[in-house]
Amino acid sequence: RRRINNKRNDSKIKTLVKKTLTSKDQSEIEKLYKDAISFIDKNAAKGSLHKNNAARKKSALSKHLNKVTAAK
Repeated sequence: RRRINNKRNDSKIKTLVKKTLTSKDQSEIEKLYKDAISFIDKNAAKGSLHKNNAARKKSALSKHLNKVTAAK
């Protein structure tokens, strides 16, 4: 049961990160960014995602958001 939940959460994290990084529309990126960061934080708090791994994913998302925001 835990394996199934962890697999589902890992998959959702990957999907959210990929959607955020591939999106071009700034307003859509901001919404996806908020959802992804929230979900990553929740999983890191539960322990299903290591805190450094969570920080690395959040850093990549923030970097992308800042790049897109600065370009506009």
